[in-house]
Amino acid sequence: MSDGRRVLRLAACLLVLLLAVRPARAESGPLILRDAEIENQLRTMAAPIFRAAGLVPSDVNIYLVQDNQLNSFVAGGQAIFVNTGLILKAKVPNQLIGVIAHETGHISGGHVIRTQQALENARVESIIAMAFALGASVAGRSSAPMLGAAGVGERSFLRYSVAQEATADHAGLTFLDRTGQSARGLLKFFEVLQSEEMLAGERQEAWGRTHPFTQQRIEYIRRHVEGSRYSNAPDPPGTAELLQAVKVKIRAFLDPPSTTLAAFPESDQSTLARYARAIANYRIPRLDTALPQIDALIRDNPKNPYFRELKGQMLFENGRVREALQPYEEAVKLVPNQALLRMSLSQAYIESGDPALNKRAIAYLNDAARTEGKESQVWHFLAVAYGRDNQMGMAALSLSEEALANGKKKDALQQSTRAKQLLPKNGASWMRADDIHHEAERLEN
Repeated sequence: MSDGRRVLRLAACLLVLLLAVRPARAESGPLILRDAEIENQLRTMAAPIFRAAGLVPSDVNIYLVQDNQLNSFVAGGQAIFVNTGLILKAKVPNQLIGVIAHETGHISGGHVIRTQQALENARVESIIAMAFALGASVAGRSSAPMLGAAGVGERSFLRYSVAQEATADHAGLTFLDRTGQSARGLLKFFEVLQSEEMLAGERQEAWGRTHPFTQQRIEYIRRHVEGSRYSNAPDPPGTAELLQAVKVKIRAFLDPPSTTLAAFPESDQSTLARYARAIANYRIPRLDTALPQIDALIRDNPKNPYFRELKGQMLFENGRVREALQPYEEAVKLVPNQALLRMSLSQAYIESGDPALNKRAIAYLNDAARTEGKESQVWHFLAVAYGRDNQMGMAALSLSEEALANGKKKDALQQSTRAKQLLPKNGASWMRADDIHHEAERLEN
């Protein structure tokens, strides 16, 4: 296993741009895609599994990794990373849920923490950095819904032992049985992976490297399928629709707009098709077409916050910041507990140039940091907002948090020292700056 002190080596270039429109470059490595709607949909599908494992569904973070390989892994506590390739190739919800059940087995078994204690406090960017050793270090985030970060690191921490894999298999099968769901999807997934591994040989870099699997493991799952009374159970109600919605949105943001428009012609008036066309036209960009399309979706689905979020993004990314405030505010009002939506609204507040709205952004961002504090962008936004509010000590503290999240130890030391000089001594913020200073010193050694 890799030394935990080498975990935080991710450098970041923080860009305020639409990452989803920009094609991922191979040399930059895979990207973490943040999308409040998709994460919520996946968590809804997986919630019964999480509860069966004794976990609180809202406490489990699900991250999308933009990578075509069939792969998933857990890291940093209750965090599951799922490749877009796995989602897009899942033919039925049971296949995706089966994989999530297996990964939940790793979480319930505490495998990551036992394997590498240092991951307990690792930042999201650092986790993905270790997962993909691709030689570059780039991180970025747009205003949402599609956001991203990528980096470099070591793959070795993902190499679970055979014993841990067997334990996770057993736990995942137990969770599926407890929720009355079939394990056929998990079996099919393993069979596909084994086939791909045999074809790819040493070049295989998906689960075959991070999850050592053997014929015995496949046989174990097959025997479970043959003996379980739930093996012929249909997918839970609503999950097929959720999976389809997730796949359509991923495709709409990642495929060329022309591909999306060809796949969803005007003759298809379903909600998902209309949504896909609105995203595609926005990405072209063809705002004069995209805005009426998203307005029509909002009119027909007034309680859907994510249509309003997309309208806010359309306007914000095209420089119409003031107009973006209302749809963003309406989205937050519909789902006030969505940290990513609050961050998008906060960015618009900051860019509005209104001091009162800037103060509101500070409050929203501090609230979002409680759940999104392991990502650097929330601290980047806070640093800007505090700076514009002339709270320079808090701005320095936020910059030190950002630097720590990005693995920039020297910057974390510098900014935490500056924060301690500017903040009231021994106050809560001063103490946090002191903690960051000591953490950066520890990582330096």
